[in-house]
Amino acid sequence: MLENPDFLTLAQAERFTALALAGIQREYPNHPGHLLNGPDDLRTPRELHPAFYGCLDWHSAVHSHWLLVRLLRLFPELPQATAVRTALDENLTAANLQAEADYFLQPNRQSFERPYGWAWLLQLAAELHDWAGADTSGAPWAHQVSHYLQPLVEVIVGRYHAFLPQLTYPIRVGTHANTAFGLALALDYARAVGDEPLAALLIKHSRAYFGQDVAYPAQWEPNGHDFFSPSLIEADLMARILPPAQFSGWL
Repeated sequence: MLENPDFLTLAQAERFTALALAGIQREYPNHPGHLLNGPDDLRTPRELHPAFYGCLDWHSAVHSHWLLVRLLRLFPELPQATAVRTALDENLTAANLQAEADYFLQPNRQSFERPYGWAWLLQLAAELHDWAGADTSGAPWAHQVSHYLQPLVEVIVGRYHAFLPQLTYPIRVGTHANTAFGLALALDYARAVGDEPLAALLIKHSRAYFGQDVAYPAQWEPNGHDFFSPSLIEADLMARILPPAQFSGWL
């Protein structure tokens, strides 16, 4: 799973690293998507989300942490490696990640970051899990952070189990709410860590939502609001689920 794609060079990795590193500890501007249960909830982004307060929003912060972990693992010779490790160590502490898990458990937070942020959080967890199991110099560090992340992972996995049985129809937009995207990245996590109940749930609902699709109107894409293709992300999901011969016919 780790293999470095031939098209990604060290110079490109440096540029991606610089982008993510500039954001994960920059608190403002911020678009928190924060529901107020009462006056005490009027707090700063960093007070609300001590691990994932940077960037414009929570899911971008999570995604950026995944990107930095991924690049650090692929390119241990990164010139910014020390700065990346320092920033990750400051953000991804046991206390900070427990606070993130606690946030999800407060009243009226059932839909917070569903499913886009959920999916990126599980992708981060999968990356750390894979690194922790590898024979590299980063494995002890990845194992520790993976342990710190576990309370939040358990909350997110529980959210999938609670939400999918209630979702009668998939959400097909080309933005954050897209169901196929949330299922695809979560399935990567479930398979990486061997969570068979979660994998079975995701596969069951993927087949139910998309298995009978025909004549998808891909000519309507893109629209002016999309940032990915609903048809391609659906195909990406089904390629994970269907055997090659069956996927070819479905596609």
